[in-house]
Formats: sequence, structure tokens, C-alpha cells
Amino acid sequence: MKVIELFLSVNGEGLKSGELATFVRFAGCNLRCPYCDTKYSYENPKYIEMSIDEIISKIESFKAHNVTLTGGEPLIQKDIDILIKKLSDKGYRVELETNGSVDISKYVGLKGVVFTLDYKGPTSLMEDKMLLENYKYLTKNDVVKFVCGSTKDLEKARDIILKYKLDEITNPFLSPVFGEISLEGMVDFMKENNLNHVRLQLQIHKIIWDKDKRGV
Repeated sequence: MKVIELFLSVNGEGLKSGELATFVRFAGCNLRCPYCDTKYSYENPKYIEMSIDEIISKIESFKAHNVTLTGGEPLIQKDIDILIKKLSDKGYRVELETNGSVDISKYVGLKGVVFTLDYKGPTSLMEDKMLLENYKYLTKNDVVKFVCGSTKDLEKARDIILKYKLDEITNPFLSPVFGEISLEGMVDFMKENNLNHVRLQLQIHKIIWDKDKRGV
């Protein structure tokens, strides 16, 4: 498998924000969002080839219960289904950080597997790639992360949350594109639109370390 990074840190996002987690970042992505903060995962990526057993051995050495599989887009990685199943069988909480364009149905029901599913709004230029059928598989253990870099993105997030009742079936998060949108403005938008059961999310790893630092 093509691994860009494999490290222990604190979870910067989602329901387990602030908890220790082992991160496995894979090479490759099927989307090209202009604001992407991990372009190094698909633009001339520098990766190492690791077997599934090697990955699991490294994960075990960190002794963290949480494992986050990310990218790029982890669900297009060859043999990712085998890795997910093995981690599930070993009792890990496996968070799949996926960009919202890939079918998640084959991973539903695996013990400990949860989804952080992006919705890429108008600023991403990738909105037409979003696979909304995925929402029928989500539960209160999962997250839909609306990546927001503009008011248009916030408005689309609101519309999708209301249309699919995401505030009832799962956990909607509004996540700012770092440095591109006012956090105060996001809170004002939430107040003006009565966005109850919706959370503003800050990427705490970008607060603790430099926003461009890797492996943290």
C-alpha cells in the first residue's frame, strides 16, 4: 500500500477531537479541490510501499485505540478493504476520512468503523462529485464535515443539512478552510439560521503546530 505518512498525534477534527490517534495517510485522490491542504498526497507524492501487516505492526506499536485512515482519498487505495477489516477485527476504532465522492456501503456494519464524510461545497469546484446516497448509511457515530471557504459554502451546508435531516441522523460539522473565512462570520451564520445540533469545528492541529507542518 502507498503510505505517505504514518504517525501518532491527537485527533484534530471530528467526534474524537483531542484524543490520541494513529494516522495513516495514503497517496492518491480522485478530487482536485483548490484549497486542499494535503496536495502532497497526490502531486508527485513521496510514499513508501508497506504491506498490510507492516502497517498494522506500526499501528500496534503506538498503542492508540483510535486509527484514522486518511489521504488523499483512502477508499481508493488498493486493498484498503482488507486493512479496514483486519483493524476492525482487532478492536480498533477506525475512522475513515473520506471526501464524499466514494461509495461507503461496503464498510457499513464493521465493528468500530466510523465515517467522517466530507461535503465539498461550491468553492471546491468538486461539488458535482458528491455521492449523496452515502447519507442513508450514516448514524450518530459518524460525521458529515462541510468544508466552508465562503458564504456560498455555508448556505449550501445549511440546505443539505435541512434537506437530508443530517442534524437528526448524524453529526454535521462546519469546518473552515484555514484562513479563507471568518470564524465569527460562521458563528453569526449559525445563529441567524438556527443551526442547532450543528458544530463549528476548528482543526486543532493547525492551532497547536504550524498550519503546514506534516506528521502531526
